[in-house]
Amino acid sequence: MKEEYQTYLTVPNQLTALRILLVPVFVVLLLQVDPWLKLLGVIVFVVASLTDIYDGYHARKYGVETRLGAFLDPLADKLLITAALFLYYWMGYLVLWMVVLVVVRDVVVTALRVYAEYKNRPVVTSVEAKYKTVVQNVFVYVIMVMMLMRESALFGKGVAVTINSFLVSDNLYYIMMAVTAFTVYTGISYLVSNWSIYFQRPLHGQ
Repeated sequence: MKEEYQTYLTVPNQLTALRILLVPVFVVLLLQVDPWLKLLGVIVFVVASLTDIYDGYHARKYGVETRLGAFLDPLADKLLITAALFLYYWMGYLVLWMVVLVVVRDVVVTALRVYAEYKNRPVVTSVEAKYKTVVQNVFVYVIMVMMLMRESALFGKGVAVTINSFLVSDNLYYIMMAVTAFTVYTGISYLVSNWSIYFQRPLHGQ
């Protein structure tokens, strides 16, 4: 039992757990009025995102990949992005129905991954799903940077007005619509690719 516990307590899994714990931290910081606290929130988000890059690299390099890590890693990504999207909705930048679609897709896929694990038929994250994560991260990053530029005195009032106009414009609406469409597409692709797994008998003794 102790050996099994140590197997799961790998560096990548610890980094993934840290990423999950940082989610409420960056949300609280970005909700603050002080621009420096907002900047700290962005830094926290960047650090959390970087742990995603390193934990996968470390797991592959040192051969410490675990089924727990394979499940928690994409879950941590989903929590990070979901928190940011709801935060942007709360700030008035995004439309609720798009955020809900993204969240529903992630909840459904995560539930199916849990079911696949229960049947001892774990599913590997697809390349499309990884691209989806990259697209979502870039989208979230860009809005965060624009928020900081808008509130920073370094860029002047003209830049602040331009950025604020973009954040409440139809342009952002259409960009989010594209992100939502791609997210939903990857969810449908996941269901189609792994449909047979959910009707197969569980594997035991592996």
